[in-house]
Formats: sequence, C-alpha cells, structure tokens
Amino acid sequence: MSYDRTVRLNRDFAGTVTAVRDALAEQGFGVLTEIDVTATLKAKLGQEMEDYVILGVCNPSLAQQALEADRTVGLLLPCNVVVRTEGAVTVVQALDPATMVTLTGLPALEPVADEARRRLDAALAALT
Repeated sequence: MSYDRTVRLNRDFAGTVTAVRDALAEQGFGVLTEIDVTATLKAKLGQEMEDYVILGVCNPSLAQQALEADRTVGLLLPCNVVVRTEGAVTVVQALDPATMVTLTGLPALEPVADEARRRLDAALAALT
C-alpha cells in the first residue's frame, strides 16, 4: 500500500521548505511542529545525514471533522510532511490522508480524507 504523496524538485532545500510552508498555508494548513531530523541526529547521536525536516501540519476544520468521527484518530494527527534531499533533488512527501481511513476502517472519515488529500495534492502541485 502506498501511503505517501510525493514530488521531486530541482531546487534548494531551504527554499523548498519555505515554499512548502507557503503552499500549505494557501490550502488552509498551519505548521504546528517542525523537527529538524538532521540537527537532532547530529546533536544526540553525532550522526551525519542529508537535510531532512518533518513538518507537522494541520487544517483545523478538517481535524475537527475527523475528531468528531473518531476521537482516537488524534493518534494520526497532525499530518506529516517531509522535506528532504535525495542526491541533487529535494523531495517533498506528505502522508496520504487515506491512510487514516485504511487504518481505522471508518467510512465516516472518507470525506475528510478526500478533502485533505485534495488540499495536500494542490499544495504539492503548486511547488512544481
């Protein structure tokens, strides 16, 4: 099962992170958390790795709808968006919201997942 929505870009990492934030904001998503995986692994383990950031994003309206359908779905929120380098390209990946329907088996989450997917896909498309 594919659980990601992915675009590959020929642009720099820092500029891509900024562009991702802007594209997500245009679709009603705010960034709640940012984890600099590269810096964390360097500081905690002394390990080097490529640029890698995890953005925890949320669209409040969609989150509310999902939580009304199932309070436990909070375990799957916020939606994670990864920005990372892969060789000469920058990869942007979002967790496919359909995953929450698959994992929970709740049909009531399908409309929320469909709308979240539409918005995330629009944000990713705006980057290309």
